[in-house]
Amino acid sequence: MSRGGKSPTDTALAAARSGVATVTVPARRPLTGVERAAVLMLSLGETHGAKIWRMLDDDEIRTISLAMSTLGNIDATDVEELLVEFVGRLSATGALMGNFDSTERLLQQFLPADRVNMIMEEIRGPAGRNMWEKLSNVQEQVLANYLKNEYPQTVAVVLSKIKSEHAARVLAILPEELSLDVVSRMLRMESVQKEVLDRLEETLRTEFMSNLSQTRQRDAHELMADIFNNFDRQTETRFLTALEENNRESAERIKTLMFTFDDLVKLDTGSAQTLIRQVDKDKMAIALKGSTDAVREFFLKNMSTRAAKMLADDMQAMGPVRLKDVDESQAMMVNLAKDLAAKGEITISKNRGDDELVY
Repeated sequence: MSRGGKSPTDTALAAARSGVATVTVPARRPLTGVERAAVLMLSLGETHGAKIWRMLDDDEIRTISLAMSTLGNIDATDVEELLVEFVGRLSATGALMGNFDSTERLLQQFLPADRVNMIMEEIRGPAGRNMWEKLSNVQEQVLANYLKNEYPQTVAVVLSKIKSEHAARVLAILPEELSLDVVSRMLRMESVQKEVLDRLEETLRTEFMSNLSQTRQRDAHELMADIFNNFDRQTETRFLTALEENNRESAERIKTLMFTFDDLVKLDTGSAQTLIRQVDKDKMAIALKGSTDAVREFFLKNMSTRAAKMLADDMQAMGPVRLKDVDESQAMMVNLAKDLAAKGEITISKNRGDDELVY
């Protein structure tokens, strides 16, 4: 018998005496401890639950919030039995629906907006209507690092379900022996039973998606390199000079990670020509007007003879140009190159062996 309430046997006997027929319903999957806590907090609502939420740390809030957002429908009977065990009576809300929106609204009542946004971003995970769409939006290196420790058959199933272009990028990162095994299994793969897919989705949801926030945070030097890339030339020089005096090692590392206009000369021929076709010719003339001879020669040789001559003539005819205009035009070309690389239309390298910049 549960504490403070009637047993199922007592309930059945009472129903029989009153002449009310009893109905047998399928047994619901037992709730885990975290899910039980999630049901309780949803039942308490913002008024009665606020004090409890404030006593929880971020990890506890995150864990319970994740459970709340994936509960789905909870029958009123199940809610009642759970609350009888905890507090002896049912709150007036009856049946509950746990989803992302109700979870976010509840958290907003007693937590700062930035904490709510952070927690909801983590529990929602990558964008997508289902698990496979979400996985297709997970950065390929992160997904590959997780899959390389899984069974090859599991990896094969996952890669067969996500977008083909994303699967290709993940497959290219995996260890060669594993990737070849996975390709072989994908070629022999038949239809996967729904039960197997359901278990795999649940595992990915609980073991991977919910732990994305615990993966390695972005290196501070990479972040600063991106910031420095957006400085104008004078500001960049001022900060780098000051940093070299205080921390030469960090300054050198930032300079190594920065992708600058001069790095465009490391584009392969196809990538350089793709970039040239996308750039406004007036902006390119200004950018090259303030560049080094090596950079200017690189772009001119990747153009047709006629186009190169016209551009050279334009640069000569424009006379002196402001340094600010040069910086803006060069920054525009660098940002365009990054955008094209992100779309997979060009490849940009920092010339560090086979390492590529990923944006």
